[in-house]
Amino acid sequence: MALLRSGWLWRQTSVLKRWKLNWCDLWIDGSLCFYKTDSRRELEHRVSLKMSCVDVTSGLECGGLTPPENNPRENRIVILLTDGSAVNLCANSEDESIAWKLTLLETRRNPVFTYDPYDDSYQAVPMSRYQTVYITPGVGPGSHQVIVQRDPFDGLMENIAFGLLAGMAAGTAMRSFLLMPLFFC
Repeated sequence: MALLRSGWLWRQTSVLKRWKLNWCDLWIDGSLCFYKTDSRRELEHRVSLKMSCVDVTSGLECGGLTPPENNPRENRIVILLTDGSAVNLCANSEDESIAWKLTLLETRRNPVFTYDPYDDSYQAVPMSRYQTVYITPGVGPGSHQVIVQRDPFDGLMENIAFGLLAGMAAGTAMRSFLLMPLFFC
């Protein structure tokens, strides 16, 4: 698998909202991986941009996001995800921030790539309006046709499970409010 971009980026943690310096790899399949060091031994977090990225903003487009100490606001990068959350990043310079943004947007726009072993290169394959990719057979031995289609129900079970859990929690809370007058009698 080909590596599109890698380097050090500041990443804001989701729970405590602290900034951590991580080594980041953006792979051709749309995986954005965060590691503790550049040796890539300890994976801390992974985001699949192919399925979950809505938009990428950088610099002053990021609104009120406060960058880590000694970094200007122009270095910020925000990846907006389909579940409504965001991955907040900060580069070491404004140029690096823009370069990361353009690479992230290109990965989001062209999530499927084909490899040509004769040229040792990858070509982006656009999706049709039905979220389908058709790759025709090439010339040479071992070539074949590949059809890739996004599943429209991908992630549906997680949403159903979350809805059931939220419904049970709401039911428990309502039950406690209904039984409360009995305790004061």
